[in-house]
Amino acid sequence: MNSEEVLFVMTLPRTLTRDLPQRVGDEVRLQGWIHRRRRLASVTFCVLRDRSGLGQVVVKDPAELRQLDELGEETVIDVTGTAVANPQAPGGVEIVEPTLRPLTDPAEPSPVELWRPSLTATLPTLLDNAPTTWRHPRRQAVWQLAAATLHGFRSALLDLDFTEVQTPKVVGTATESGANVFGVDWFGTPAYLAQSPQFYKQTLVGVFERVFEVGPVFRAEPHDTVRHLAEYVSLDAEFGFIDDHRDVLKVLREVVAGMVDAVATRAAPAVEQLELTLPVVPETIPLLHFRDALKMLRADPDEVDLSPEHERALGRWGLEEHGSDFVAVEGYPMAKRPFYTHPEPGDPRWSNSFDLLFRGLELTTGGQRLHRYADYLSALAAKGESPEAYTGYLDAFAHGMPPHGGFAIGLERWTARLVGADNVRETTLFPRDLHRLAP
Repeated sequence: MNSEEVLFVMTLPRTLTRDLPQRVGDEVRLQGWIHRRRRLASVTFCVLRDRSGLGQVVVKDPAELRQLDELGEETVIDVTGTAVANPQAPGGVEIVEPTLRPLTDPAEPSPVELWRPSLTATLPTLLDNAPTTWRHPRRQAVWQLAAATLHGFRSALLDLDFTEVQTPKVVGTATESGANVFGVDWFGTPAYLAQSPQFYKQTLVGVFERVFEVGPVFRAEPHDTVRHLAEYVSLDAEFGFIDDHRDVLKVLREVVAGMVDAVATRAAPAVEQLELTLPVVPETIPLLHFRDALKMLRADPDEVDLSPEHERALGRWGLEEHGSDFVAVEGYPMAKRPFYTHPEPGDPRWSNSFDLLFRGLELTTGGQRLHRYADYLSALAAKGESPEAYTGYLDAFAHGMPPHGGFAIGLERWTARLVGADNVRETTLFPRDLHRLAP
């Protein structure tokens, strides 16, 4: 390649593989990873992968063939050539008469064969090699769903006049009464990784009325299950001037609908690639009281929570009786809810709170909070806790807070239900649990 040709290549703008159908007949420049090399009797194909998909490069020149043989799959390359129509190529277009230029040293062999249509590696292998295995198109598609979900969550709440906030992740007081927290040394002072932004988002209702946050939360729970993580992404919302928890459920319904819409529009190729059936969010989510759910399930009326099997049964009921992938259960026993939960008026055994089940699995907990200072003092006293430990939090209520409530959604659990994953770790970029602190 002479100097003029080099200058032409360097000034030719990059084309993404998804845009090749609009460039038929043009000289184009692709950049990406060698996804696969296939040598046939008379021709060799180099399949290039970029963020938008796959593109086929036809290599015949002996010098280019020798160079391609020296470059392992996953080597990053720059390719220039002519885009021509070929119905059998990815996207119906391929690149001919190419010039290949490596942008890195030849890549080491991948721990899994990323060119195969699906990955058959075990989950530990996928997680141990996550920086590489996430490159597989189907793995990428999973996170594209999560990314679209984040967009939908934010957009839905912004449209409802919410303000996005960011709260501390190192705190001086445990959110859930001191249990299951990660302790840290904060310059010689005991502190904790935040279990949730609960206290701060409530406090900020007194500032902005409507707030939401997307951020990590930490739970030192010794659960080694397919549905629990020690760190996950929490989608939180809190807002004021409500009548009760059902106002919260109505907003949650709008948010979930916005998440589904965003997945359908922003991640359509991922939905197609994974062959998903997206849920339809009903205008009114089926709702039943906790005590009625126990009765319908013929469960012990003294139960304080629903078991996984109960949740699955309610999911089937929602689908069969209401055609809904979503079911809400309200009125959980106060014994199962945090001290800041508002009791049900007239019967303080029950709470003005709910769980939203999605395809038979708890997705969200939400509800109405206490908002009067005196009620907080009584609630803490009933649990044998001192209000001094919550001074910064309680100050907001001493200075006037409206009736309010909110909810929180676990991003990874939501995505796992969308794709039908058996384990929430399959939809977590770099999961943290009892056994995993790397990569």
